[in-house]
Amino acid sequence: MNENAPIPTPEASAPTEPKPERASGSAIASAAIVTLALTGIVGLSIWYLARPQPLIVQGEADATRVDIAARIDGRVGERPVDRGQNVSAGQLLFHIDNPELVAKWRQAQAGVDVASAQLANILAGTRAETIAQRKADQEAAEANYTLAQKTYDRIKELAGSGNAPLQRLDEVTNSLEVAKRKQDEARLAYEEAVNGATKEERAIAQTNVVKAQASVDTIKAQVDELVVKSPIVGQVYQIGAEIGEYVSPGVPLLSLVDLGDVWLRFNLREDLVRGLKVGDRFTMRAPALGDQPITAEIKLIAARGEYAGWRATRATGDFDLRTFEVRAYPVTPLPALRPGMSVYAEWPTGASR
Repeated sequence: MNENAPIPTPEASAPTEPKPERASGSAIASAAIVTLALTGIVGLSIWYLARPQPLIVQGEADATRVDIAARIDGRVGERPVDRGQNVSAGQLLFHIDNPELVAKWRQAQAGVDVASAQLANILAGTRAETIAQRKADQEAAEANYTLAQKTYDRIKELAGSGNAPLQRLDEVTNSLEVAKRKQDEARLAYEEAVNGATKEERAIAQTNVVKAQASVDTIKAQVDELVVKSPIVGQVYQIGAEIGEYVSPGVPLLSLVDLGDVWLRFNLREDLVRGLKVGDRFTMRAPALGDQPITAEIKLIAARGEYAGWRATRATGDFDLRTFEVRAYPVTPLPALRPGMSVYAEWPTGASR
């Protein structure tokens, strides 16, 4: 046995044990952290569930729509446009065939030619040959009257001396009266030929020309309606008539949309439009455009005929809330915004906008 070897002490030879105080402190700290985390989660949940949620309202993009209808009946002969095609103002959309109407137009034009020729004939006056003939007739009538007058004078003188019967006197007297009347008729016919038509006859002829021209203009207006042109710059939205189809007045041919006049339409209960006024701006988003924010300005607030879902507003006297149409226009034009796209916005309730 080595006397110089160190003698082990009880403390050095005994095993090391953890201190109870340090272990208990760590457990308390961990429990406190878990408790605080749970308390925070519960508090946030309660706050999230109790906080007022903004109302999400949904609207729709819309645009000016022009429905074009036929004004003249006929059969569709030509339609050079298709659905979705962009058209310019004045571009041909439809051509309607109506041969009967075209024939009436040509007939009316012929009526104008006849009335104009009659007016020209009246304004030209009586032909020189006609005047000369009337003059000759007058001179012959005057000669016949002179002869009848001389014959009457002779027979009257003979009858007065008893050398001619009274019957002969009656005959020459009647002949004298006939010759006188024929002389007057010939004179009047000559004067009529010289003077020509009266101012009333000229006015009637002029009126007939105006009347015939009015008939032409009326039918021409109908003929012009056989060619249907676009009144605006737009896009063909719907087509209601195909080539070869018979159409009647008032039947829709197609619809155009003006993509340069696109707005956003919301239908809101009247309690949601409180404090809202024309000129206000708000932000909305369009899912079709990747939820791109759109700033729009309200241009119209109008009541609609139908009602929103029933909601009691008084405990003792319930009544319905009306629906209002709110129309807003994008402040910055968006060419990608198309009619029919949905838009939505967070609508604060009970707050002044």
